Amino acid sequence: MRLLVIDTATQALSVALLEHGTPIGRFHEVVGRGHAEALLPAIAALPEGGRADAIAVDVGPGSFTGVRIGIAAARALALAWSIPLHGYSAPAMIAAKAAQAHGDGPIAVTITGGHGELFWQCFTADGLKATSAITSTPIAELATTLDADLFYGTGAEALVTARGDGTAVSLYPDAADYGLIAGLEPLPPSPIYGRGADAKTMAERAAS
Repeated sequence: MRLLVIDTATQALSVALLEHGTPIGRFHEVVGRGHAEALLPAIAALPEGGRADAIAVDVGPGSFTGVRIGIAAARALALAWSIPLHGYSAPAMIAAKAAQAHGDGPIAVTITGGHGELFWQCFTADGLKATSAITSTPIAELATTLDADLFYGTGAEALVTARGDGTAVSLYPDAADYGLIAGLEPLPPSPIYGRGADAKTMAERAAS
């Protein structure tokens, strides 16, 4: 059983080919906004061109564009190869990785959003159960309301800077870590944006 994992929800581009849960090929690099150009070559460079029996894709939240790129590629490959496709969330992946070095208490995951906001979600100490919904909050507001001393994720440093105290552990979702969340309920391969889209349809603009 081979699984292709695609993760472009954050500034990192991450793909991995897992065989029975073990990575046999991977690519992980912080590319910023370069997902569209680099994703398909990264998949093609995996063993056997990344050909798998199923695909898992990060559905967000994170970069609106990155989320859409990853899901579009995953849907196209799943259709071309006639294989199943499911999603997983970026906070869940980060929380599961954080749990490996985390002690007691909840795990607070923060992901860089837009317009000065952070996506955030809290998990149990083992990183496998969410204790709050995915929310997007302005950094200044979150700095005064999120009760934790240790923060994980791509937005952790910005939050600690705004708070003036606490510890930040910068973590990006890594496709090769998918085995850590393989037991979780799979999500539909549809975007989790975490907040309203910046762009509006013509009907929405006319109504506003």
